[in-house]
Amino acid sequence: MLKLATILCLVTVSLTAQWPNHPAPGLPRTADGKVNLAAPAPRTAEGKPDLSGVWIIKNYGGGLFYTTGDLKPDEMLPWAAAIYKQREADFRRDTDGIRCQPPGPKAGIAVGNFPLKIIQTPDLIAVLYEYQTVYRQFFMDGRGLPEDGQPTWMGYSVARWDGDTLVVTTAGYNDKTSLDLAGHPHTEALRMTERYHRRDVGHIDLEVAFDDPKAYKRSWTLPLELDLLPDQQMIEYVCENERDARHLIGTSGEEASVPADVQAKFSGTYESPGFPAVRVFSEAGKFTIDTGVGKVPLIAHADNTFTMEGTGVEFVTDAKGAVYRHGGALDGRRSGVPPEVS
Repeated sequence: MLKLATILCLVTVSLTAQWPNHPAPGLPRTADGKVNLAAPAPRTAEGKPDLSGVWIIKNYGGGLFYTTGDLKPDEMLPWAAAIYKQREADFRRDTDGIRCQPPGPKAGIAVGNFPLKIIQTPDLIAVLYEYQTVYRQFFMDGRGLPEDGQPTWMGYSVARWDGDTLVVTTAGYNDKTSLDLAGHPHTEALRMTERYHRRDVGHIDLEVAFDDPKAYKRSWTLPLELDLLPDQQMIEYVCENERDARHLIGTSGEEASVPADVQAKFSGTYESPGFPAVRVFSEAGKFTIDTGVGKVPLIAHADNTFTMEGTGVEFVTDAKGAVYRHGGALDGRRSGVPPEVS
């Protein structure tokens, strides 16, 4: 059994139980009633691609933990590299995710398997994020970015159409958040440019470019994909990670050493009805968990007790010492972040 004290950025439960038997209107369907995800992208009355729907980010390698793409360590400015190394050393216990603060620029990129909802009108597109229950507004009425706006957690966004691609420019972030769960910092000079292209009913191709000349020597771009969650809705999320912050003690290099035979015993795929499968395995002699949206290292505190970004992870055995790997590994309720999933 894999027990999680909280499930920050780890798993999301199937939403079909929230409002069953209420299919989304206007979506093309096959003869068996399922949404035809390969059908041509819908369009608005104005002839523009309609991005509306509930979406979830598709796995793109290590994106859950890192959003820096192919950026090399020496392409960070010295002060930014020093902060990153400090966060790496103290298990990132002083980052926005652990403090239950808004996620800033990583809202729809590196917060794990949580959905987002796009609501589109001719002059405004709103994006609602289940994670932290935050939102963004893309203004499409021709206004520019504020010239001297008060820095905010989620920034200011303006958007325009470039053919069938929505181009969103966001600036005005404060410097209290990180770019990813790994803790890469940014400054108030950060500018993020997103390009959304709905290629068919079920998929949006998304490119996200980061430019922060006060922290990094060059800009970089992440290629992403959003998958439609047809006939589903979001539910409330409440962050309670601060109660597990006490487990993030010590510094990197002081974590417990887990013997190879114990790692082999705990390695496997953990599944449960309503939860995506998670895979635990040994990589370079250390435990790693693949949540379906990227790999995250597990920090060992004992042979069977670990943390990942403020999430307590415990491997539970039965009376004979056997570990439950397949089926029944994740069982419980979800309303925001549950007190315990076991």
